[in-house]
Amino acid sequence: MNNTLYYISRAISAILYPMFIPTYGILIYFLALRSFITYPTPLIWIGVIGTFVFTCLLPLSVVLVMIYRGNLTDIYIRNPKQRTMPYIYSTICYGFWAYFCWQVMHLPLFIVLTAVGSTAVLLLVLLINRTWKISAHLTALGGLFGAMMSFSLTTGVSATWALIGCSVAALLLMFARVYDESHTPLQVVCGYLLGTLATFIPNLIAETI
Repeated sequence: MNNTLYYISRAISAILYPMFIPTYGILIYFLALRSFITYPTPLIWIGVIGTFVFTCLLPLSVVLVMIYRGNLTDIYIRNPKQRTMPYIYSTICYGFWAYFCWQVMHLPLFIVLTAVGSTAVLLLVLLINRTWKISAHLTALGGLFGAMMSFSLTTGVSATWALIGCSVAALLLMFARVYDESHTPLQVVCGYLLGTLATFIPNLIAETI
């Protein structure tokens, strides 16, 4: 492999690590709404920190402990057979995140449904990975894309630039995951579509009821 492209692909995979995506999403949400909804600064920090703790810090801590104990080979959990316990624990943490968004932060329904969809998709990825290695990276980023579509659908606020940004990031991440031979093109595309549908469909249904 070309060393430069290899390190670029690794950097992209690290920046767009699945456990970082919900925190990016909640930051985009607060920034997008600040023009017509004023959230108190402490509330914003509680939302961001709470999201980071439930969707990144706690699940990542388990991954690091399992690596230290020799149960996992790397932080990206490239071996599908090693993904069961980290994914189960992550699903539990995401469930608490959904509850946090709903009952603690009292965030709009589309955020809560996005969190619920993200929790459900973790279980789907776990089941799929028992027979086929779908991309968790692209599933997470697809979830952000679906969340941005839900945001636009629910609030009426244009999310064009956020959607373009997500699309560009997805193309870069697809390249990175395929280039370093972590996934095939089909695995990254399916991951992206799965994540998008998991966060967008619940909000689409909620809007039509």
